[in-house]
Amino acid sequence: MDLWFTERQSADMSLGLRVTETIHSEETDFQGLDVVETAQYGRMLVLDGCVMTTDKDEFVYHEMLAHVGLHTHPNPKKVLVVGGGDGGVIREIIRHPSVEKAVLAEIDGRVIDISKEYFPAISKGLSDPRVDVQVADGIRHVQEHPGEYDVIYIDSTDPIGPAVGLFARDFYQAVYNALKPDGLFVAQTESPFANADLIRNVHQDVRSIFPHTHLYLAFVPTYPTGMWSFTMGSKRYNPLEPVACRVEDTKYYTTEVHKAAFALPPFVAKLVSGQ
Repeated sequence: MDLWFTERQSADMSLGLRVTETIHSEETDFQGLDVVETAQYGRMLVLDGCVMTTDKDEFVYHEMLAHVGLHTHPNPKKVLVVGGGDGGVIREIIRHPSVEKAVLAEIDGRVIDISKEYFPAISKGLSDPRVDVQVADGIRHVQEHPGEYDVIYIDSTDPIGPAVGLFARDFYQAVYNALKPDGLFVAQTESPFANADLIRNVHQDVRSIFPHTHLYLAFVPTYPTGMWSFTMGSKRYNPLEPVACRVEDTKYYTTEVHKAAFALPPFVAKLVSGQ
């Protein structure tokens, strides 16, 4: 008998993957946490029934979240990741030679523990001496560290449960305050097909705070609809003028892909234009 994992991505849409092994399952203090082996995408981390990452396509999301921001800032030294307990974004951040310290603020320590145990290729950067792993409320951390960071990443789950506050205007204002005078931040902001209202609202909120606000896209097969958005708010630097690529042997990110990611299809451009 085949066992299938099904993520109900909306009232009318689901993702189904055949599961070959259930590796781990628990309820943490914050959410349901499962690790399964799938036939199509390899090992998969699931939080509250939603796919967070898989062995096969994780590099797209992690490279595009990390490298676009770090190639927009000319000299990023201190970086914060809110969420991201699997360690994938941290892994990409510490590939940049200018980065002296990367702080991870993950509210659910079990995500960190399980990722270290079952996803070593993704979480390997968490043991780097430049990385400070904190089991902490990311919202509170941002509020308590004004003017400290060059780049901040919001690597959140979907806007449910402990992640709801990471999509609020007050939080984006706190992020602005936690950045240095030339700092920038990047947040994952869901799918233009499945979450149009959320993207529109986030873009309006960020644009009301940051001088430079841009949306860009990447394609992550196991995320709802496959088309995924990221929103950048920058105090000074224009992401359409990236610095020369500082990392080698990427699987998705290049300077050309960086620039192309901001070339939005008309329906997405209209979504964030205020029309």
